Amino acid sequence: MAKKQFRSERDSMGELQVPADALYAAQTQRAVNNFPISGLVMPRGFIRSLGLVKIACATANEKLGLLEKNIADVICTAANDVVEGKHDQHFPIDVFQTGSGTSTNMNANEVIANLATELLGDTVHPNDHINMSQSSNDVIPTTIHVSACLEISEQLQPAVQHLITTLEIRIKELDKTVKTGRTHLMDAMPITLGQELQTWKDQLSDNLDRIEQSLTRLSALPQGGTAVGTGINAHPEFAIQFTKALTEKSAFAFKPMKNLFVGLASQDSAVEISGQLKTLAVTLMKISNDLRWMNSGPLAGLGEIALPALQPGSSIMPGKVNPVIPEAVAMVAAQVIGNDTTITIAGQSGNFQLNVMLPVIGYNLLQSIELLANASRQLADKAMAGFHVNDERIREALDRNPILVTALNRVIGYEKGAAIAKKAYAEGRSVIDVATEMTDLSVDELKQLLDPAKLTQGGISE
Repeated sequence: MAKKQFRSERDSMGELQVPADALYAAQTQRAVNNFPISGLVMPRGFIRSLGLVKIACATANEKLGLLEKNIADVICTAANDVVEGKHDQHFPIDVFQTGSGTSTNMNANEVIANLATELLGDTVHPNDHINMSQSSNDVIPTTIHVSACLEISEQLQPAVQHLITTLEIRIKELDKTVKTGRTHLMDAMPITLGQELQTWKDQLSDNLDRIEQSLTRLSALPQGGTAVGTGINAHPEFAIQFTKALTEKSAFAFKPMKNLFVGLASQDSAVEISGQLKTLAVTLMKISNDLRWMNSGPLAGLGEIALPALQPGSSIMPGKVNPVIPEAVAMVAAQVIGNDTTITIAGQSGNFQLNVMLPVIGYNLLQSIELLANASRQLADKAMAGFHVNDERIREALDRNPILVTALNRVIGYEKGAAIAKKAYAEGRSVIDVATEMTDLSVDELKQLLDPAKLTQGGISE
């Protein structure tokens, strides 16, 4: 095996060895040496957005007359390679690092500086040029906001909308399918399967609305606050020029925060959007568990639907098929709920003018977005779109449901209705049969009063 080659690099703390082929330099290497903790690195979406931030900073500095055009141009070219993922292997720093994310910011500065130096044929400095008008203290919070906004708009919102659209198709198909409703997992009054799916669809739509409202705050950026929020070493117009450049480059509408101190000292917007992601996770967990119950059996469970058979369900029981997609989605929901707890705790770590758990906030937030987007698409395509309804099983359970007697309360009273229900259940007979014996109502009257389809009307308004 060939011996790895190294080169010497120097920073303000002295000299150290860096892999010869690394685009990064001394400060990145110090972080690699200091934080061999998890093997987890910042996600692709974060590195992409960090590259976009560096492009927008260089563009703003050039427009404000602070950076020569030829240097700004090579910075933008180099940073665009970072955006496109051409150099991800040169971002090796562990998520569990300095709480400001300074190591990751300097990692980007060093990589872009080395690439830009090669393009220009002259020195481009990681601090003086790439980090001009910036601090890690505003770059990393800004990148958290930018990456979350882009991943939500490009991945999560379309994925959830795809699930909603899939549900809309199934709602139309199943709107007339009457089934037994359940409360406390016990038989209740009838509903339609369409109403059940409409409930899921409206929950998801509400989640999208909540996320969209939170994006109005998440899209406000603290870039320009520099070290503590005062804007030291940044032009007074830097924040405005930066957000203009970033909006043009990313095609997402960003704006400066009104109070830049807030964006450095707190991560309230990240905590808020994480809470909305947690709510979506709770919704997906509910939908997944409902599907699992409805699919249970096929003989000894509810057996109302049959989910698509995707893979063998047991290494020992031949022919067993499990609801693997709802199970996977439920696990995603559990992970996202856990991530929200981490982000909530991290959000409390805003000590005076700086939050010091920024990397773990960014990592967990982007993981939640990615998991929810992927899970929503799988739930739509591999569970919701293809489940088969067992009409005979549903009809059989509905016909024997003694709770239908509830519809007679206003005619015969609660006490007599309870007696009919108990007798029907004990003898395994239909409510109509027993009610014919125990009331003065005719069979035709009972059929009208106990028509399951009529009993499902109401509950949803346009």
